[in-house]
Amino acid sequence: MQESFTSQDVIRLTGITARQLQWWDEKRIVVPARQGHRRVYSFDDVSEIAVICELRSKGFSLQRMRKVVRFLQKEFGKRLAETVAGSSSYHLLTDGRTLYLETSPQQIVDILKNSRQPMFAICLSDTVRQVRAVINGRKRPGRCAPEKIRRKLKLGS
Repeated sequence: MQESFTSQDVIRLTGITARQLQWWDEKRIVVPARQGHRRVYSFDDVSEIAVICELRSKGFSLQRMRKVVRFLQKEFGKRLAETVAGSSSYHLLTDGRTLYLETSPQQIVDILKNSRQPMFAICLSDTVRQVRAVINGRKRPGRCAPEKIRRKLKLGS
């Protein structure tokens, strides 16, 4: 598997814009390595960008994404991609305002705040697997776009 990715690779793989990518670096949401003036992204960086794009498409603000990333780093001592990679399946549960992290069938961690509305699940490990499939050439690149647009793209392929 490819070990490093250019900004153009990340844009192609995730559908994020060049400006969004730059802004996320400036705001320290996903900070790539540098080779001179060029940003160089690891697989974990690309995975995190894909997961954040998925959450953004569900309506979560970048500020909330930053809180999620910081919470996972603080509480688990790992990056977002490391937390959801491997054999374990972590899920984010949300009611549209609050995020919970399901770490096992018995434990759900409140990341932002409590709420009483119904929740739906977003499987982060599936998003990471999708990025891995695109990198390995088994799937078309995703879009950092609303679900309705992605469904149209899938129907057309």
